[in-house]
Amino acid sequence: MKKRTLYTLSIAVLLLYTFCTTENRSGLQFTEQGRSVPEYSSDNAYQYIVNQVNLGPRVPNTDAHREAIQLYNRHFREFAGNNAVFVQSFKTEVYGDSLSLYNLIASFGTEHSDRILLAEHWDSRPRGEEDPSNPDAPIPGADDGASGVAMLMEFAKIFSENELPIGVDIILFDGEDYGMPSDLDNYFLGSRYWGNNPPVPGYSPRFGILLDMVGGVNAIFPKEGYSMQFAPNLVNEIWSIAEEFEYDNLFIDERGGRISDDHIVVEQLTGIPMINIIHHRLDESGNVNFPPYWHTQEDNLDIIDEDVMQAVGDVLLELIYNRIPS
Repeated sequence: MKKRTLYTLSIAVLLLYTFCTTENRSGLQFTEQGRSVPEYSSDNAYQYIVNQVNLGPRVPNTDAHREAIQLYNRHFREFAGNNAVFVQSFKTEVYGDSLSLYNLIASFGTEHSDRILLAEHWDSRPRGEEDPSNPDAPIPGADDGASGVAMLMEFAKIFSENELPIGVDIILFDGEDYGMPSDLDNYFLGSRYWGNNPPVPGYSPRFGILLDMVGGVNAIFPKEGYSMQFAPNLVNEIWSIAEEFEYDNLFIDERGGRISDDHIVVEQLTGIPMINIIHHRLDESGNVNFPPYWHTQEDNLDIIDEDVMQAVGDVLLELIYNRIPS
């Protein structure tokens, strides 16, 4: 793969990554801290989904894809500042096509060397192979991609307005959903590139959280299998908060499937303990079932549920602002 730099990594972000060393790896213990917690706005998050979907499917090398990265760059620079946002651009060849891809990194609470990571992929799947009528067309990706990104966009606004007790880095990974079914070598292109080419070596936050498909109707979030392997204390804390907030109808106290996703790539390449909050179910045979609109044209604005996003936002803000010891 050939790297092509789109923006210059600022000195502030450079120093920020340098100070995040492995000494913070033990930070997976949680207690209530008595801090105030800001409110999440699912109305704002929903509008961020609309803004993305209205561009069209964000498939690499399309106009919608190029417009989307510009949208994200403007948004995160507005709330994090120009010196705390970096777009990591790179090229890779997949199925004979040379793809121009972009990861975006935005840092908040830059005065803190102690940090956590929030992430999601922003690209749309170039084919909807589960759609019975139109399997070759790219999907809208309202939930699969846009919902998690929208949640992070709203977090950016909140972090800019409410002092953080810990540093937070947001990463939007590109090229997660490009591969053909079962061709995992051509999924997770952005997280793999980021893990192999860290902007500054040694970046080591306490933990990471991936938000993949967190806005769909009838969502449930069992405890994903690899997440329980990588960071069980973190998973259990989040699900405990959800129970306290009476969101246990969404964050169900059941073991979920082991799902190949960006969190595995991050953990394997960097050692960062990362979990995945993802809408799925296990059937009676233990097979993973994604929602019926997954990888179809039905993954559009009609299946977005603001109440689901509100629940996820409430739980994660409680975790970030009030459960992580200093």
